Amino acid sequence: MPYVLQVDFKMDGPFGDEMAQSFTDLAKSINEEPGFLWKIWTEDPEAKEAGGIYIFETKETAQNYLDMHTKRLAGFGINDVHAKIFAINPKLTEITKGPIK
Repeated sequence: MPYVLQVDFKMDGPFGDEMAQSFTDLAKSINEEPGFLWKIWTEDPEAKEAGGIYIFETKETAQNYLDMHTKRLAGFGINDVHAKIFAINPKLTEITKGPIK
């Protein structure tokens, strides 16, 4: 069963197109993480927040990524990271058109 990793944190920027340009290499590297399926990137420039919704194959791979990502963010001076891991209910998700089978 896949798992959702929800992450958000305060960030001064960049956002929008500048964020996409600045984080392209990071986005490509996430594709190589064990158990990673997909990510939706989130941002709120007015609140100065960013993060993402990730889908991983297992709870363990989600937790392993979160541990690594939290350390990486700390290296950028971002220490107040909010994160939760959730199991996915595939039957209800399918009804609401979620891309999980």
